Amino acid sequence: MIYEKQTLPNGVRILTEPVPGVRSAALGIWVGTGSRHEKAGENGAAHFIEHMLFKGTARRTAAQLAEEMDAVGGQVNAFTTKECTCFYARVLDTHLPRATDILCDMFFHSRFDDADVETERGVILEEIGMYEDNPEDLCAERLAGAVFRGSPLARPILGKRATLEKMDGAWLRDYQRTHYGPERIVVALAGSFTQADVDDLAARFSALAPACPLALRPAAYTPGVVVKKKAIEQNHLTLAFPGLPFSDRRRFALQLLSSILGGGMSSRLFQQVRERQGLCYSIYSYGTCHDDTGYFGVYTALGKETERQALDTILRVIREVAGEGVTQAELDRAREQSKSNVLMGLESTQSHMSSLARGELLQGEVLDEDQIIAAYDAVTREDVRKLAQELFRFDQASLSAVGRVGSAEEYQALLQ
Repeated sequence: MIYEKQTLPNGVRILTEPVPGVRSAALGIWVGTGSRHEKAGENGAAHFIEHMLFKGTARRTAAQLAEEMDAVGGQVNAFTTKECTCFYARVLDTHLPRATDILCDMFFHSRFDDADVETERGVILEEIGMYEDNPEDLCAERLAGAVFRGSPLARPILGKRATLEKMDGAWLRDYQRTHYGPERIVVALAGSFTQADVDDLAARFSALAPACPLALRPAAYTPGVVVKKKAIEQNHLTLAFPGLPFSDRRRFALQLLSSILGGGMSSRLFQQVRERQGLCYSIYSYGTCHDDTGYFGVYTALGKETERQALDTILRVIREVAGEGVTQAELDRAREQSKSNVLMGLESTQSHMSSLARGELLQGEVLDEDQIIAAYDAVTREDVRKLAQELFRFDQASLSAVGRVGSAEEYQALLQ
């Protein structure tokens, strides 16, 4: 990865990386503002703004935006997380100037018409209902609410009806103005492009006026148990322990630990809980990282009658890893999986673009593939064992349960 970084006088960072042998380009406008930067009464604002940028500009109606996006024959989309918002396009290099114009028109000149706000509010409320109907998502959302309680990280990205109903076009436009400051913006471009494309981006983003930096309210993991009764066939459980922040270099050891525990069909949890005992269909582990905190989760879905046996098995496997560590064969397998994911992922210009922006905006460093591979190669069995011992403290265990579940006290007792 050979990339260039240009910091404009107003603070906008533009990162570019040519990818030889491709005909596509991926452009992303990343803003370091998400749901964690909202006050309680503003919950859902970042995601609402993401939606509104597709609803028309001074030059284009929402229908014209959709038609022009389809006309470039690529992908134009956006997403909001707790830490950031991203607007991106992946198109053939011949369509890059047009895609840039579409994205920048949306980003700088969206109308925030009140009639559109009313329509899109209904769409977001339907989206909230969709998430409520997905027990896996609901389980994770309620877990975040428990382990990050008292901080903005505990609130849902989509917001709530009570907060969304107070937002009108003028309010959303003002929120965008104060939260989309140039020092929070990273523009990433990867693939096939020309210097003229880069100069065009620099000229467009140089026009942004500097803004006052916004303070980040700190958050920390605190253990908690939360249950949600729902009349569904399976119970959905997510067990959690403290995790790592974005910039912690032990994130490479954490990825390997997660792979060994629940990252594939050869993982300990898959083999023990599903293959040997037949207690579930789905089980996996994952790490959720934020700017200053995080958690390590294990998710499974299973029948009410098997959840106690399954939870006992999961806790036993985690204790074994924390106490005895992992084998060299397990570490080697996980390492090759992770390295393959990195290298195969970088065959996509979208992955190159995301890697640039995430590194710069969230992790404080952009690592090329050789540095990432070296970081995985440097992880030892002792590194994994030490990290497991540090994270898997059972007095810090948390649990979120959705379905025909028991009381929080019953699950608390199972964890002990």
